[in-house]
Amino acid sequence: MKVELGGYRGPALQALLKAGVKVEDEIRITGDGLTYEGILVPRSEYGDEEHVVIKLRNGYNIGVRVTASTMVERLGAGAKLTFKPPRIREAGKDLPRVSILSTGGTIASRVDYRTGAVTPAFSASDLYSVVPELADIAVIDTEVLFSIFSEDMTPRHWTKVAEAAAKHIEAGVDGLVVAHGTDTMGYTAAALSFALQNLPVPLILVGAQRSPDRPSSDAALNLVGAVKAAAQAPFAEVAVAMHAETSDEAVALHRGTKVRKCHTSRRDTFKSINADPIALVKPDVLTMLTQGYRSRDPERSLQLKPKFDEKVVLVKHYPGFNPDIIEGFVDLGYHGLILEGTGLGHVASGCLKALKHAYDRGVYVGMTSQCLWGRVDMYVYYTGRDLMAYGVVPLEDMLPETALVKLMWVLGQTEDYGEVKRLMLTNIAGEFSPRTSYRWVS
Repeated sequence: MKVELGGYRGPALQALLKAGVKVEDEIRITGDGLTYEGILVPRSEYGDEEHVVIKLRNGYNIGVRVTASTMVERLGAGAKLTFKPPRIREAGKDLPRVSILSTGGTIASRVDYRTGAVTPAFSASDLYSVVPELADIAVIDTEVLFSIFSEDMTPRHWTKVAEAAAKHIEAGVDGLVVAHGTDTMGYTAAALSFALQNLPVPLILVGAQRSPDRPSSDAALNLVGAVKAAAQAPFAEVAVAMHAETSDEAVALHRGTKVRKCHTSRRDTFKSINADPIALVKPDVLTMLTQGYRSRDPERSLQLKPKFDEKVVLVKHYPGFNPDIIEGFVDLGYHGLILEGTGLGHVASGCLKALKHAYDRGVYVGMTSQCLWGRVDMYVYYTGRDLMAYGVVPLEDMLPETALVKLMWVLGQTEDYGEVKRLMLTNIAGEFSPRTSYRWVS
């Protein structure tokens, strides 16, 4: 009989083989005067060789160290370690209709016992079933577009999300939610802001810093806030819904072109940069924080423009930067380049020759700042004026990642350099702020 003991090796594996047990069996482990009973759980393949992991009857997992005196006994077949979502509640038919499109990420993940990491596992339907509060907010329709981590997102995925969103909007939904990994959610939010022109209803991206199997997960609150915004918000824009603070009190809604992930693990990692959040969602109320938004209008006709040019690159300047990097991208046939310059928008004077080469080849070059807050101003120092003379275009207070996505989108619409320049300096989806306020710095 084949014994299934995924992830175990060394002394732990030998003890389990001797007892003739397999994963999901109920076992008893005795040693050092202590006895533990529980269901044998698979181990991460990167775990050590000396511990056996069991799930106790109270639901907790513990690791028991195996020594020469440890005894392992099989008590019988345990309950199969599978996720069983609760029964989906019926939503009232008179509630708003919201579509949840799932792309993967932590909000749609569970623990992978092969590696000990989280892996895409939940469908959009699973998300609905484990957050029954959604049945009080909207009638939910779901679609799984793909199940990937956000680092694997590409402009081609943005196109597919935009096309799927357009299909649901044309079917008459009152709002959409896109479940997405947090690491590149800001890029996708910007992409959808440009690809879905003239939105009639809100489109809310939502993610989680901590997977749904963890007690500190932010997935449920974020999802409830996102669906509430999609169903009830008065605006019709692309926004990101994530924890407003470290506590579980509110979800902030950030404009899709003005938001950045600012912390690797905090639940309130997303911040609006050079702008206010659009709104704040608490359990019983949605409060608008700005008057400058496009209003919801179900009669408005969506304009789908989902094409992106992937021959665009974001280049960060740093001390000792080699201008050959710029030359290399130009020679590789790239059509656009966004510089993340220092301070008010500068790069070393040694880059001027490479930038002239880009301009002569018809490559659009836009300037953003490495600083989180404030805007570029290339008229202050002669170095900035020199850069503009060589074709570099200052991009106000646009975030570098938003500028990258916008240039991909603009070049997907036109190849005419003059039109590219005009569109990059046109405020299409709130990517520029009309002025920079000191109160935005936090």
